[in-house]
Amino acid sequence: MSRLDELNTGPADAVVAQLRACNAAPRFAAGLVAGRPFPDADALVRRAGEVARALPWDEVALALAAHPRIGERVEGSSAEAVASRREQASVGGADEDTRAALAEGNRAYEERFGHVYLVRAAGRSPEELLGELRRRLGNDEETERAEVVEQLAQISELRVRGLVGA
Repeated sequence: MSRLDELNTGPADAVVAQLRACNAAPRFAAGLVAGRPFPDADALVRRAGEVARALPWDEVALALAAHPRIGERVEGSSAEAVASRREQASVGGADEDTRAALAEGNRAYEERFGHVYLVRAAGRSPEELLGELRRRLGNDEETERAEVVEQLAQISELRVRGLVGA
């Protein structure tokens, strides 16, 4: 049985648990489970992005609470911790100045916006992540919330794709 078949036919509570590692917002997993069965992995990933982009801010905030800061060592063996370590792998090789600048930027961001800086780290260099952080510090709250939702959707899509091995 393929991973997609397992997600399409598995017990809802077990599937929800797997999907929560992709996005901790309760409505995310519920929205995907309600849409089963999916004809293929691409349809599932598309729906994951749609559901994530439609989450109300209170649900986005729940998802944000489950994400580590960019550049911080991610502990634990949960599926989400493993995904975060993989996605942030490039930051581990950052030089001391870049790591310090990310830490300072994270503090400034959280002070300004009241939540963790969320960015799709997969495929990006530490310098790119720092540049994006600095750019986004200039956003107003509404613009930044829209960017956070988009980043959450991209992360959710990547994680769901990984979940089904596509």
